[in-house]
Amino acid sequence: MDSEQPAQEQRHVAASEAQRLVEDILKGNGVPAANATIVAKGLIAADLRGVDTHGMNRIPSYMERIRQGVLDHMATPTLNQVTPVVAQVDGHNGFGFLAAHMGMAACIESAKLYGIGMASIKHSNHFGMSAWIVQQALDADMMSLVFTNSSPALAPWGGQSKLIGVSPIACGAPGTDSSSNFILDMAPSVAARGKIYKAKRRGEKIPTDWALDAEGRQTDDPEAALGGVMLPMGGPKGSGLAIMMDVFSGVLSGSAFAGHVTGPYDPSKPADVGHFLLAIKPDLFMSLQDFRGRIQYLYDRITGSEKAAGVDRIYFPD
Repeated sequence: MDSEQPAQEQRHVAASEAQRLVEDILKGNGVPAANATIVAKGLIAADLRGVDTHGMNRIPSYMERIRQGVLDHMATPTLNQVTPVVAQVDGHNGFGFLAAHMGMAACIESAKLYGIGMASIKHSNHFGMSAWIVQQALDADMMSLVFTNSSPALAPWGGQSKLIGVSPIACGAPGTDSSSNFILDMAPSVAARGKIYKAKRRGEKIPTDWALDAEGRQTDDPEAALGGVMLPMGGPKGSGLAIMMDVFSGVLSGSAFAGHVTGPYDPSKPADVGHFLLAIKPDLFMSLQDFRGRIQYLYDRITGSEKAAGVDRIYFPD
């Protein structure tokens, strides 16, 4: 693999222009206009956050799944309000963005009235970057948890077969402004699988601590890594977190789990992804202003703490 390929030309466009482009592509492939707007918003949010592995570059794989008939581009999710604080969303094999957006909206409405809202989502698909759903809750002054499962990429700790996904763990809480909002969105693996796909597309190598090949050897070849297993962060701890995502997102919802979720780049059958969403009203025990102030204090304490040698800045998850 040649790592000395010429740099790709970059073009900077306004987010609104990128949004229109994605919407036009989706509508041109038969996606209803209102649904196209939600999907495009989720993709562009990822690019704006610098998570380009979950942004516009996902469009070709989505279009291929539509052409193969394993993603229903016309589907609109439906919601069943099971209790005043619990909803179930059926994605009907449509875009995961739509099901997640509907689910979090239901969580927010329940939390406004009762302090907490939960949604379990079944028969969904990849919903892009988890942080954009966390942001949906933040825009409503809500704390949140956002879980999903995904296609197998990790072996359980001590195993060698791909069985669990590198399913992201995401959560958030509102600060005094957008700069001090708490947003955590991370995979339980050493690196997100999207970074390996990105390296493969660009003809680049990957760090050898990201994955093992099919023979169980460390590799810097993304093709070999995708044919092997990814490595969990923190050994058994990362493996345990990945299993937790499968319990909350797959087992609970009635969607695929235990290695049976189909990957977003596999056009052979529907993905059947599950999600778990939770919104919490942060002013249950104190005023919202006090809560925001406490988050700001935490932000200041973290970012202002004494730096280790060679460290320029301490970051707060945002």
